[in-house]
Amino acid sequence: MREYSRLFIDGRWQVPAGQGMAEVIDPASETVTGKVPLGNAEDVQRAVTAARRAFAGWAGTASSVRAGYIAALVAQLKARADEMASVITSELGMPVQWCRAVQVEGPIAGLEQYVELAGLMDAVREVGNSLVYRDAVGVCAFINPWNYPLHQLIGKLAPALAAGCTVVVKPSQETPLHAFLLAEMIEAIGLPAGVFNLVSGPGSKVGEALARHPDVDMVSFTGSTGAGVRVAQAAAPSVKRVCLELGGKSPLLITADAELEAAVRYGVQDVMINSGQTCTALTRMLLPASRYAEALEIAVDEARSLVMGDPQDPRSFLGPMCSAAQRRTVQDYMRLGREEGARLLCGGETPAAFERGFYVPPTLFADVDNRMRIAQEEIFGPVLCLIPYRDEAEALALANDSPFGLSSAVWAGSRERALQLGRQLRAGQCFVNGAAFNYQAPFGGYKQSGNGREWGEEGLAEFVEIKAVQL
Repeated sequence: MREYSRLFIDGRWQVPAGQGMAEVIDPASETVTGKVPLGNAEDVQRAVTAARRAFAGWAGTASSVRAGYIAALVAQLKARADEMASVITSELGMPVQWCRAVQVEGPIAGLEQYVELAGLMDAVREVGNSLVYRDAVGVCAFINPWNYPLHQLIGKLAPALAAGCTVVVKPSQETPLHAFLLAEMIEAIGLPAGVFNLVSGPGSKVGEALARHPDVDMVSFTGSTGAGVRVAQAAAPSVKRVCLELGGKSPLLITADAELEAAVRYGVQDVMINSGQTCTALTRMLLPASRYAEALEIAVDEARSLVMGDPQDPRSFLGPMCSAAQRRTVQDYMRLGREEGARLLCGGETPAAFERGFYVPPTLFADVDNRMRIAQEEIFGPVLCLIPYRDEAEALALANDSPFGLSSAVWAGSRERALQLGRQLRAGQCFVNGAAFNYQAPFGGYKQSGNGREWGEEGLAEFVEIKAVQL
């Protein structure tokens, strides 16, 4: 049980102006695992004022010094990685076999690269009679999601610190505890007061106040497309920069000459990690009609082999959904899929043994028409749609027939063929034949999956203003 009664503002823990505490529920046991304060608009004002006051000094600090603070934070996270993973498992429900590697070690690797990338702020480019400089964009507001909480926070914070920006962070109400633990680490490394500020609370009060605040120069939001639209609307009157990482309904295109068993098993596992609560999950598997029946058998075998259970048990592949509300949403979509005429292959109903916890079993729908809502809308649960296609032209058309474009994948008989197909997919990233995520590469989406990029040099660029000086 972790209980925080104060907010981290201007380098110290302060009593909030907002009233009340929010309970954090362990989704496996449905018991209270922590409490955090409910901040309000007054707390946002204090945090933004502190960030504005600290900005000039932090932006003017040598990049090597900023890099030193980032390195110190890396060391803190490495030293307390087990603790951080335990906290995230308790608030999110991701099994321990995944949580440390995906939710903690990945973000550490992403953070560490900015020790070096901070030096890019010193580069000056000469173009004709002009010198081109990089400046920090200013005070940044981060509105973070619950599904990969530390991952998305570090994806914003690391480049912001490297660029010389100051920040105000609003974690999700479902999973805020990791952000308070991170604030303890930031306090421990002695980051200058006001550079990092943490205000928890509801999006309707804290998130909206941050997006609307005239002294916030940039807002970076990760979450649903609908919520992202509202953030952009709130930010528009002050013409602040907006970076949005939103929803997805990503395709996995498997070709007729692919190694079918490896491809299908990869696709099923990809969706079921974190109980399907992944914006990049490959939730539409496109299969050649000539091998469709064979692929369905493999998919069912793989889904039934995945252990759903206590996230503290290292044998569990899937844990619970993050909340009761998210479980209801997924269950509603499963009912909708059956009503739309999709064929339920496995899953659907939660076994009676799981009387406690927000569990949903791995669920597969076959004979899905890409026009069905379950094929077009983000379910955000362990639900996979298996869609047949006649030829590769139709497969590409189906893959791109989506309002989203966050991620995609191709599994083909050769890397060259997979790359040729992948280049035709309208998405911000494409995984070829089971390739791994790369923190040095840009991450972000096309279409309604958002705008802007995170990680790598492109992630740093989101926090940079470009100045031309004519000589």
